[in-house]
Amino acid sequence: MSDEEVPPTVEEVPPIVEEEPVVEEPPPPPRPSILHRLTIETEPEPRLIDATTLRKQTRRDFLLFGAGVAATAAGAWWLLPRHLDSIAVRASRERFLNRALTFDDDVAEALYSRNRLVQTYSRKDVTPLRNNYHNPTPGPGYLSTWSLTLTGLASGRDAVLSLDDLHRLSRHEQITRLVCVEGWSAIAWWGGVRFADLLAAYPPHPRAKWAAMESGVTDYYVSIDLDTARHPQSLLATHHDGAPLTLAHGAPLRLVVPMKLGLKNIKALTKIAYLEKEPRDFWAERGYSKYDGL
Repeated sequence: MSDEEVPPTVEEVPPIVEEEPVVEEPPPPPRPSILHRLTIETEPEPRLIDATTLRKQTRRDFLLFGAGVAATAAGAWWLLPRHLDSIAVRASRERFLNRALTFDDDVAEALYSRNRLVQTYSRKDVTPLRNNYHNPTPGPGYLSTWSLTLTGLASGRDAVLSLDDLHRLSRHEQITRLVCVEGWSAIAWWGGVRFADLLAAYPPHPRAKWAAMESGVTDYYVSIDLDTARHPQSLLATHHDGAPLTLAHGAPLRLVVPMKLGLKNIKALTKIAYLEKEPRDFWAERGYSKYDGL
């Protein structure tokens, strides 16, 4: 018996099934922006305007435009150089500007708080301080006879103080910024007597509201309200940069009020008069603000 040949085993190959291509869905359209919805989607439908309404609107626009032109012309006329306008116009303009300055002063005074301190600095922040006398720097001749006169005191008598009298009061130091109306500023280290301590030692008359401060050396004068004088950073300075004041910076005594513009920081101070009514002020008489607050 012969062996039968066994045919080779043929493996069955599974049929190839073609996969259907995956069709990606398109991304959703971008969401319209708020600006688009406000300007496009909410755009009102066009409407017809009758001729009568159109004439009224055109006439109103014309009148508003004319009023704007007239106001601009009037403002330009008020700002003309003095040799091009009349005395009447100049007086009217100055009254208007004075009212504007007074309103600005009233707002600044209303916002003032004795509890709000200006920023202080460290000695490494100190910067050079200009000699900014409005006149030539005075010579040293007055120093040997210098004194500070106080009037309008509650005692009814005047007081004449020397530097030694001031030095008997508590000494205070501060490093604050002095801001000039001309646009520059400097950080300075001051030492001296708090104005509030002087007021406590030599009280003003109860009805006094102002301090008229004068320099008999330079004929300069400023006004300070007593609320500002009592501010804890209002200083009658005798020292600058740890040394007695130099002539350039108001020796031997000057006012430092960092919550005011520099023009209020009178140098070479020789007299303080306490008054019930607002006194004269050098730069206010020349068209500047009276309050000069920062």
